[in-house]
Amino acid sequence: MSRNNGKRYDESFKKETVKYIVENNKAVAQVAREVGVNENTLHGWVKKYGQQPEMKAVQTFSTPEAELRALQKQIRDLEEENEILKKAMHYFAKSPR
Repeated sequence: MSRNNGKRYDESFKKETVKYIVENNKAVAQVAREVGVNENTLHGWVKKYGQQPEMKAVQTFSTPEAELRALQKQIRDLEEENEILKKAMHYFAKSPR
């Protein structure tokens, strides 16, 4: 027996729904009821599309502290990526060809 009830949603609908959640700071459960989509399905969409650059650009923060924490996390992530790249650069610079 299939778990899917046969409904298929196109990518634009999924992205617009996630964008609506992010922009309006709405609860996933509430939006799931509003649009008639299973809550677990909607959580999957948020997980999949919520990290895309266009979604990150529209995210609003409830407090300045939340924005500060998000920016500090982003800085830590970028610093970690830079360290990895530096180590890789040194590794490949030393390796004999």
